Amino acid sequence: MMKIILILVPLSLTLAIADLSVKQIEKMVQKIHLKREGIALKTLDQTKEPFIRITKEENKTVVVELPSQIKPDVKLTLHAIMGGKAYINDSWKKVGDVVMGYTVKYIGKRGVVLQNGTTIKKLFIGKPKEQLLILDERE
Repeated sequence: MMKIILILVPLSLTLAIADLSVKQIEKMVQKIHLKREGIALKTLDQTKEPFIRITKEENKTVVVELPSQIKPDVKLTLHAIMGGKAYINDSWKKVGDVVMGYTVKYIGKRGVVLQNGTTIKKLFIGKPKEQLLILDERE
């Protein structure tokens, strides 16, 4: 019941504000039925077409050359980490060493951070955590 009241109240207020009589509505309908003046055909012929036609070209080969700065992805593999050094691509590296254009920035317990300009790569040992052998130094 409350929903019906909530719907009827705004509807009745709208109709009360509109204050349209039957005669006013009939006049509006008559104006709609009158023939309206449109644009002349001559004017339409002179207007520019608003649509764009796209043609499909067959058998077209596009060759895109990469800028010299962009290099294909380099395969870097981290095999081991021990004593503050990382075994990357079959050689031991420490912080500051360069591997295939990347500088070693950080060596952690499970991964290495490499940087080449604005490109940063993070390498992790490829085995699951359960199979990792972590060696701790003892005094």
